[in-house]
Amino acid sequence: MSWFILFCAGLFEIGWAVGLKYTDGFTRPLPTALTIGAMVISIGLLGMAVKELPLGTAYAVWTGVGAVGTVIAGIILFGESMAVIRLVSVALIVAGLIGLKVSAS
Repeated sequence: MSWFILFCAGLFEIGWAVGLKYTDGFTRPLPTALTIGAMVISIGLLGMAVKELPLGTAYAVWTGVGAVGTVIAGIILFGESMAVIRLVSVALIVAGLIGLKVSAS
């Protein structure tokens, strides 16, 4: 269950990272409130996950899920680059996440 909680924490990290773009420097109240809410939920879920998972592994997976998801969201929502080196770099992060999951079992 802690891996599922950690994955959800990563999804909320994607939410707040993308939300930052919509806050317009924290000048738009609704996007700002939603972004702050996603931050709180993400950190709260991470805190729950580290009760059972090693801290280093959980933190790396949390940031990795957030990084990969944010890159994908940036490509889809904001037309960011899909350069091969960028996609290979994201694939390396995914490989690292898989390695952390396997090594923690």
